[in-house]
Amino acid sequence: MPDSTHTAVTTAVELLGGSTSKTTGTLRSIPKQQTLKPSEPAELEPGKPKKKYRHVAALHWKNQPSCLSHEAAVSPSFLGFRNLLVLVVIVMNLRLVVENFMKYGVLICISCHDVRRQDVVLGALLYALIPVHLLAAYIIEVVAAQQARGAIGRRQRSEAGLHTPENAKDRREFNATWTYIAVAHTINATLCLGITNVAVYFYIHHPGIGTLCEFHAIIVWLKNCSYAFTNRDLRHAMLHPTSANLLPEMYLACPYPQNISFQNLAYFWWAPTLVYQPVYPRTSHIRWIFVMKRTLEVIGLSVFIWLTSAQYASPLLRNSLDKMAVLDLPSILERLMKLSTISLVIWLAGFFALFQSFMNALAEITRFGDRNFYGDWWNSTDVQTYWSTWNKPVYHFMRRHIFSPLVGRGWGHQTASAMVFVFSGFLHELAVGVPTHNILGVAFFGMVVQLPLIMITRPLTRIEGITGKVIGNCIFWISFCLVGQPLAALLYFFAWQAKYGSVSRTYHA
Repeated sequence: MPDSTHTAVTTAVELLGGSTSKTTGTLRSIPKQQTLKPSEPAELEPGKPKKKYRHVAALHWKNQPSCLSHEAAVSPSFLGFRNLLVLVVIVMNLRLVVENFMKYGVLICISCHDVRRQDVVLGALLYALIPVHLLAAYIIEVVAAQQARGAIGRRQRSEAGLHTPENAKDRREFNATWTYIAVAHTINATLCLGITNVAVYFYIHHPGIGTLCEFHAIIVWLKNCSYAFTNRDLRHAMLHPTSANLLPEMYLACPYPQNISFQNLAYFWWAPTLVYQPVYPRTSHIRWIFVMKRTLEVIGLSVFIWLTSAQYASPLLRNSLDKMAVLDLPSILERLMKLSTISLVIWLAGFFALFQSFMNALAEITRFGDRNFYGDWWNSTDVQTYWSTWNKPVYHFMRRHIFSPLVGRGWGHQTASAMVFVFSGFLHELAVGVPTHNILGVAFFGMVVQLPLIMITRPLTRIEGITGKVIGNCIFWISFCLVGQPLAALLYFFAWQAKYGSVSRTYHA
């Protein structure tokens, strides 16, 4: 009987997780209940005894905030949401593609474009003759260099010598000579823009051909100005060697007037820059496979822009004409929101085709080393950062030949910046208004209005944390995508149609 009692007790203790002594047969103390730690797995390794209790794990064992709370120690990744947004954008745009096809069918038509023979012939002739103004600038600088050599010879034969400091007489002689040279350069540059503007506005009907000629004329005009201003300073430094140490050291490889050569000018003509230098950083060789890839990118993106414009932008703009005519503001706003997506896609494709593909191909052919044509403008936290990073060639020209000289003459930074945007607005109006035969002032106003936007977004960058930068970036995208380009495209298209298209026929019927 005692044996059976002992056996029963032993069995009960073992079931409860205790143990008995085999030597004395006495009952040891029953251990405390074992609990799983939160970090321990529910199932133990094979060969080990299984845990008895599976419903008592302490899952809530410490204080911890929610994942998206500000108190969270580690910020969660939003990669999944980014992927979701990309998929949503793709699906929404695919829906627009299907809707456009169901509503309009295929609108691509090569023979439907109103390209007149006169536009093609005159446009090609004008495009070929525009670089002649660079040749005229070269001839002007050859004459100026000869005069500078004569002045150096006279000073070397004089008692004063060449290395004496510049006096009032020398300054008057230099300014008088520069006046004649500046007048010649001004006439040449004015004819470059003036002849092109008259020919495009009055004799070239097609806005695409006119835009190509106008952009080419503006580029050559800016190169002319840079060529004249830079050689003016180089000539002054040669005549007064005490100021020569102010020149960049790399210019010693081609000092003035050795840089006044046709080969040097031809390289500047083809180089992907608007700022003239006697010497540029160069690469060692040309990678023709690289050139071929960039060329294929330009061709492919150009075709994409044409297809997108004809299939999506054109019908949307035409459907906006009746709303614009009666000033139906809610409908105009709805059209702007639709147009914003298409214009953004076209603009991004054009940006990549020009600044990444075409300019890199041109730089590779000319072995141009500095290929910093743009920065990460899409991350701009204020409007000023965008304008200083998205188009580096124009920014370098404005800063070197307009902003810095004005500041050097005592202008304030804000006043000099305002003058830069006014000048840029003038060029934008020429580039858009002349080919469309409508000088509306919209492009000019769009550039000038950037000044208050800069004043609004600049303080946001000084706010601690990321909030101010996010707000500034959002303001940039809204002004860029919704209010800027779509509105300008809508206004100039309406003006074109009012002058030549369906709106004109409607109101003159």
